[in-house]
Amino acid sequence: MAESRVKSLEGNEIIDYARTILPEGRWGDTWNVFKSNFGKIIINNLFTLLFFIPLIAIVYIRELYVNSISNAYPFSANIGPVGLPATPNVSGLAESLYMSADMMFYSLAIVAGLIAAVGVAGACYSMKKLVNTHGDFTIKGYFRGVKKCYLNVAFPVALFMIVFFCTVMVSDWKDLTIATGGSSAWPVAATVLMIILCVLVGIICMWFIAVGVSYRVGPWQTIKNSFILLIGSVIQTIFILGLAFIPVWFLLMGSFMQVIALIIFIVFGFSYIFLVWMSFTQWVFDMYITPNLEAQKAAERAKKTEKELAEEKAEEERRIAREILAAGKSELVGRPIPPIDPAPVPSLKKSFSRADIADVAAGRKALEDSIAAYEDEHKNDERYVEYNKLFAEREKALQDDGKKKKKKKISADNLLR
Repeated sequence: MAESRVKSLEGNEIIDYARTILPEGRWGDTWNVFKSNFGKIIINNLFTLLFFIPLIAIVYIRELYVNSISNAYPFSANIGPVGLPATPNVSGLAESLYMSADMMFYSLAIVAGLIAAVGVAGACYSMKKLVNTHGDFTIKGYFRGVKKCYLNVAFPVALFMIVFFCTVMVSDWKDLTIATGGSSAWPVAATVLMIILCVLVGIICMWFIAVGVSYRVGPWQTIKNSFILLIGSVIQTIFILGLAFIPVWFLLMGSFMQVIALIIFIVFGFSYIFLVWMSFTQWVFDMYITPNLEAQKAAERAKKTEKELAEEKAEEERRIAREILAAGKSELVGRPIPPIDPAPVPSLKKSFSRADIADVAAGRKALEDSIAAYEDEHKNDERYVEYNKLFAEREKALQDDGKKKKKKKISADNLLR
């Protein structure tokens, strides 16, 4: 169902690289990309962290401000001798001040979120490229992703930050209402509903980001297709987001786990989150939208003429010869050798007769004849001709014209120059 409704995305992929076929399963391949490109992942994380600094600073300053309020204001009442109040009743004062602080700082956080969206766009695009190419990452490519995808990322980030701001405000209103003696039923219900809404919007916005970073479509198409893909993979989405946000869970645990979470975020936390998410969403896109690479290649070959196919085959043969050339000349490569024949070759048993010896000799003679025939049939194949020609030319060129007739050192480098 999802496959038929997201066809509008096909052919609109934002891409500046050639995708490679996955050699193994999606998650095994993602793990290989992670461990073999860890240095690139750290660089990507540092650039992303740079754009998150304003948001982190706002949250940190808010904590300092709230703590300073707690120490400066007389929130305790009725602490004088014989139960006399030492200060006027300040019920709800703390909650009111916290609400004012949150309104000020979290409204600024919405603006800081637009700055963080720069890092999200670059990180998501880079991680998508890293997964699809098995290691292709450059700083220039990071900012190319920002240029291509920022507007598609800024909208969902701003939307989530606005909903998060509203959730915080509703939660503060609930605390203020309860502190001043009001009914807690509706405030608590509203807070629960806002938390659920915030989580749902967060999940939807993650899909907005994935589609916006991967495809060049309008806002309505992005929203519509994101909902379709989310509904088609809701269980997997929840599980993968839970897996991707493991560093955040560590951060919420506090104490020693919070220190570990901070170290993870500084080193590779942001990259890890976006690598897991983009790997999963690319799997969904490949399943519903992107044509199978092998099928796509077969379709492209079907459109080519016989001459073009022959030229393509000859070029592939030359490429293979050059790759093998780098390893050094080998008789096993320089001459045609037939593939292994599953048919058994006659052999002598523990007890045998003259007829058995004759059968073995005839079988071996037939095998030698078939090898010779195969070699004669394929000796003019492009790969063998190119391979032997390259070696002959290079070895001849390496001979000195001087009197000493001394050979220069042959290496894979100078053979391919």
